[in-house]
This record gives sequence, structure tokens and C-alpha cells, in this order.
Amino acid sequence: MGGKAGDGINSAGYLVAQILSHAGYRVYMYFDYPSLIKGGHNFAIVRASPERKGAVREAVDFVLALNQDTLDLHRWRIREGTVTICDGWQVKGGDVRVPVPDILREEGAPPVMGNSCLIGAFARAAGIRWEILAEVFARHVRKGLEMNLKVARRGYELSREYRAIRELDARPAPIISGNEAIGLGLIHGGLDAYVAYPMTPTSNLLHFLAENAGDAGITVFHPENEIAVMLMALGFAYAGKRTAVGTSGGGFCLMTEGLSLSGGAEIPVVVVLGQRPGPSTGMPTYTAQSDLHFALHAGQGEFPRLVVAPGDPMQAFTWSSLSLDLAWKYQVPAIVLCDKTLCEGYYSADIPAGDVPRAGGVKAGEPGPGYKRYLLTEDGVSPLLFPGAPGTLVKVNSYTHDEAGITTEDPTVAALMAEKRARKGKALEAAVAELPAVFTGGTKDAERALVCWGSTVSACCEVGRERNFRVVQPVVLSPFPREQFLAALGGTGDLVVVEENSCGQLEMLLARHGVRATASVRKYDGRPFSVDELSRRLGEVAP
Repeated sequence: MGGKAGDGINSAGYLVAQILSHAGYRVYMYFDYPSLIKGGHNFAIVRASPERKGAVREAVDFVLALNQDTLDLHRWRIREGTVTICDGWQVKGGDVRVPVPDILREEGAPPVMGNSCLIGAFARAAGIRWEILAEVFARHVRKGLEMNLKVARRGYELSREYRAIRELDARPAPIISGNEAIGLGLIHGGLDAYVAYPMTPTSNLLHFLAENAGDAGITVFHPENEIAVMLMALGFAYAGKRTAVGTSGGGFCLMTEGLSLSGGAEIPVVVVLGQRPGPSTGMPTYTAQSDLHFALHAGQGEFPRLVVAPGDPMQAFTWSSLSLDLAWKYQVPAIVLCDKTLCEGYYSADIPAGDVPRAGGVKAGEPGPGYKRYLLTEDGVSPLLFPGAPGTLVKVNSYTHDEAGITTEDPTVAALMAEKRARKGKALEAAVAELPAVFTGGTKDAERALVCWGSTVSACCEVGRERNFRVVQPVVLSPFPREQFLAALGGTGDLVVVEENSCGQLEMLLARHGVRATASVRKYDGRPFSVDELSRRLGEVAP
């Protein structure tokens, strides 16, 4: 479905997804838009299947066009049998021509309801019962429901059945975005506070958590910039509140000094880092996987960190929850490295919270005057207390410090504290080894492997099943789960690394761990792999 910014294409695509979900299908929706308030070309692609999908295909069965650009720019997606449903006043040609302005004028409806006319016409063309459309509108149209139903009904009655979509005997599954899955995972992990300055593609995470702050019992705050975001989050955490922040690459640049403070002062925090193309502003509303090495190395000095890269809503939920657990247990910063494709994509997803593993409790300190915030321990993790503990002074210090938190430049103490942080990193690595840190999909007994990370996993799994490739996705990227990864690769020969950046950042990380790729497929135009494109590109390097 396509139109210009301001036509409500995202909302309309979501309604089409809900209609197909209520017809028994599992759905995935990709939304494409330039960084413009009005104008430009916006479009949403909704894919429906009896099984879950997380990537689009190039050809489409239906086109819903609110303007001529939608037909002209996507003509290559049209094949024999594709049904085009158009605003008859804006678009030349089309199978179903709906006189949208006439209907809106006759019903006294505002222009933004034009997409409801086309959704009505689509439902009839797809053989979907009116009752399903009416139920979806009743559940998901927040304003002007009666008027929207009127104009949708006019579109429905003007159309006819062209390409019937068989109704399946399956209950609708919840449709959530990746941002919502991350938010729910943070809440499941015990989130107390979320602090963020809005930045695509994680802005909707801020909105989601703010809307649900009361029910979730969390504090949500929007300060003046990302420096304030990170420092405020560290203040929350020092006071004992499990806290996360959200941003994308530009904002994370500003947070990196605070990230080092988190590492040096051993104050836990979770950073949700949504990737988009850079450098600098780049293309703010498009997607990329180009911040992996930035996430692995951001900040001055050496300190352990957790970096996870979920690829779908289930992984986003699980590893957002686990990131909070692990960050607090080991008193380290954690980064949830996602991207626009995951953050703003919508997926059918059932999230059974009971299946999420937990990392275990925090090592609590004994209150009293002898408390040492940075006590040297065998695993490098010091017992934790927060200000307000009876008779206890809880020091925090970014300067090199001793066990009590007192500033020092003594070389012996400095070395001991560096070794303490290193032992803590090893303890975190051991904890990750006990968790499902590597996902395996595709054709699981295949002798060739696709290795990927983040949101490319869905396209890789589909192509892997079609072209006989095992898919191996390390969900945790630091500390790298080397033994699990090698076990997942066991028995494979050719190894193709698929990622959405130009330098091969995962490929370089694998090389550090002694794993060499035989070929690579990279994409860096701001758009995610479709299943067809990935299959074609893979055929060029691994026929």
C-alpha cells in the first residue's frame, strides 16, 4: 500500500495486516518512508502466510495505490494476476478504480480516510468477509470509527472478488513491533526507569513505554539530550533502579563517555541502540547493520560489556529481559543492538514470558560501616548495595579507586582493579555460555552455512530452507559465545556471511575468533534484504 506522508500509510498497512491476521494468517509488515513530515513516497508491504515470516518477497498479489507514484515506483513488483486497487482520481489505470474524493465528499469524511476506501475495496477483491473488516476496525481504529466504516463500506461495495484469500482455521496472533517486543522484554526483566531522547528507529520504544508507564509501574523520562539521558540513567542505577536508555548511532556517540563511566564505576545500564545508515545523519529512516564495531568498542579504556543483537520479536523480548538481568548481576553496561527493520517492523508473535531464562540474582552486600563497594572477589563481582542502606556509605567513582571507592593512582591498586574487571568479564562470559546465545535455523543438517546477525535472520532462514543452507546466528556478540558458535557450525564446510554493511563487520569479528568465511553477501543501501534478492545474491557466490 502506498501514498505520500500524511496519508496514514503505516496505520493503513497495520489494518490490512490485522485483517489478514483475523483471516487466520501470520503476518509481517515492512514500512518504508523518507525523513519528511509531508510528501515523499511512503509504502507498507504486508506479507501473510500460514507460517511466521520476517521478511518480504519482491512480487505482490495486491497493490493499494493512493497516488501515481505507488504504481510507477512499484511496477516491477507486479506480476500476472496482481490486482491493483487505486484512487481513481489520482492514478491512471488499475483493476479497481475507487472514486475516493467523491466518496469522502458525499460522506463528509476527511481526506485521511481515503485509505479506508481502498482497504474496503481490497477486502472485497480478496474475498474477505465484511464482518472481519468491521471487527478489525472496531478494535483498532481509535478515532472516527463510524465514518471510517462508512467509507470502507463504499469501497467494499464498489469492488468485486478478484483473487480470493482462503480463510484459515487459526486464531489471530498478537501483532507487535520490534520496539514493543523490546519494551515488553525490559519490563519482564524488572525495568524501573527508561530514559531517552527520541531518535529513529527507537522513538516508538519511548512512546510505547511512556504510554504504558502507569500499568508497568515504571518511570519514563525525556531529558534535553543524550548526554543527559545517559547520566540520568546512571543516577537512577546508582540509586538502585534498573534502568535502560534508547537511541541510535548519533545519540550513542554522545553517550559513550557515560558508557565508560558505567564501565569504570561499575554502574549497570542497558542501552537500546537502533541502527540506521551513517555516517553522521545518514538516512535517518532506513536500516543498516553498521554499528557493530562501534558497540563493541565504544568508550575509553578497557571494561567488560554485554552486546546482544536480536533478530525477531521473540529474541528481542528474551534478550532485552536477559540484558537487564546480566547487566545488574555483573554490574556492566549492556547494549541491545537492533536496527530499523526490527524496531519498526510488525510481526505476528506469541510471547510466552515463562520461557525466558533468568540470569540469577544480584550479589547483595552486607550493610554497615565496613562495606566496600569495589571489594576484590574471585569472580570480580563486588557485593552490591545502594544509598540508603543503614549505616552504610556507598561510594561511586569514575577515577581509579580502591576497594572502598577512594580515588588512587597507586600502581598496585590500579592493576588490581583492572584485573578485577577482567575477571568479571570472564564471569559474564561463563554466564553467557549457559544461555541459548546462538540460534540455528534454515536446513539444520545442511553441510553449508549462512552466518548472519540481527534482523537478517528471517530472510536467511527462508533462503536457507529453499537453498539447503544451515543458518547460524550468534545472538550474543560480546562476550562472543565461541564454543556454542563452533558447535552450531559443526559439520559444515562452506560458510557465507550475510550482513547489511559494506565492511563485513561480523566477518571481521568471526576472524578474531578463528573462523574464516568462504564468501560474503553484503547490502548497504538502507533497505533490508528481500527473500528473493538474498537468494539471487547467494546464488552468485555459492551456487
